[in-house]
Amino acid sequence: MLLYKEDWEEAKERLKAWWNGEDLRQPIVQVYAPRRGLLGISWDRWSFVRYPEDPTIGIRGFERACEGTFFAGEAYPNLHINLGPGVMAAYLGASPKFISETVWFETPKPWEELQSLELDPANPWWYRTKRIASMALEASKGKFIIGTTDLGGIMDIAASLRGSNNLIIDLFRHPRQVKELCWQILELWHRCYEELHALLSRASEGSSAWMAIWCPKRWYPIQCDISAMLSPRLFEAYVLPLLREQCLRLDHTIYHWDGPGQIAHLDALLGIEELDGLQWTPGAGQPGTSSPYWFPLYRKIQRKGKRLVLLGVDKESLPFLLKELSPKGLLIQTNCTTEDEAKELMKSLGRA
Repeated sequence: MLLYKEDWEEAKERLKAWWNGEDLRQPIVQVYAPRRGLLGISWDRWSFVRYPEDPTIGIRGFERACEGTFFAGEAYPNLHINLGPGVMAAYLGASPKFISETVWFETPKPWEELQSLELDPANPWWYRTKRIASMALEASKGKFIIGTTDLGGIMDIAASLRGSNNLIIDLFRHPRQVKELCWQILELWHRCYEELHALLSRASEGSSAWMAIWCPKRWYPIQCDISAMLSPRLFEAYVLPLLREQCLRLDHTIYHWDGPGQIAHLDALLGIEELDGLQWTPGAGQPGTSSPYWFPLYRKIQRKGKRLVLLGVDKESLPFLLKELSPKGLLIQTNCTTEDEAKELMKSLGRA
């Protein structure tokens, strides 16, 4: 039991079964809603970036938000240590810029500076990440789960360090250096992940991340956003080996499949036997996650026996979505406007 999630043990068992590939006969459904009698309190998810010297501001703000949130189904209070997408680049020397509700890490460096990457234990962003994790650890016990920070995709980190346009050109002019850089980053990435996982494991079993899916073992959402700029040939030559290696090193993985530019890589992704599943993000200006427009892709993923994760699903679309897709391996996140509405939704799914 967690303070903000009374039925946590039941939710954990269903999530364990989902990761194990068991047929639950119903999808995993995570529903968030304001608690009855309380105003929904939004949490500033950029608190750790706005107030880097005082993590307690972010932690306390998160707890206040949890007090006013009803977590239905397999939803749970997940404190994601948000320092921006791909903060690993900052651990390796990139200079972050906080602009308009996001953090940009791109800091182009010459090849001479990238020949031998090292993780400096005194790096301010690495130190800050571990400090926030340690402070959250103490506050979390019996109350909430902590999600590992967004380390980023291996080639995305390389793009931050080299510059995206430079890296694309490098794929043709300096292919050996690109591969060497990416494999260096991969080794350091897993060193950071294992250290953070060991730290956060002191508070509770398993692991979580920005995707807010708890796992009893070591899991992470792997990704390669820059692959939207790559042909299938380049993706298979440069990205696929990195993703496969991460799948081998972690216990479970879900690929963050971001936008139409990555659709061309679906067959290659589905060919990674060790990859557990995919999480689809349609991207700006595209039909939403619930749209039938994407159903052929969803069915293709499910036919391959992969898990399908859909975030930001419109609750009104749930009945139709569930009628069209297999419940096996399906995980859906949605929001309701009231606690009663969330309970009614769960009841309509046979989950009262």
